[in-house]
Amino acid sequence: MSETGCRVDVWLWRARFAKTRSLAAAMVERGLVRLTHQGRQTRLDKPSRCVHVGDALVFALGGRLIDLTVESLGDRRGPAEEARALYALRDPD
Repeated sequence: MSETGCRVDVWLWRARFAKTRSLAAAMVERGLVRLTHQGRQTRLDKPSRCVHVGDALVFALGGRLIDLTVESLGDRRGPAEEARALYALRDPD
């Protein structure tokens, strides 16, 4: 892990979209997460793929489609308030 990127499973766990890293990894391995990086959208298949600040993620969670922009990578899995600062929800335009 570098200062400019973070594993997608770690980021999903830190942002509290998954209760454990293994659940986040399973979500990625099932092909449920799409990443838009530098204008190119790809379906992630490996939890070791990196996300960067400014990337967009789209995934289904609990019957809802989540579309967000990565605002920060975070240093730890903190309280919910800290987790919400890691992303910004995008408008469904």
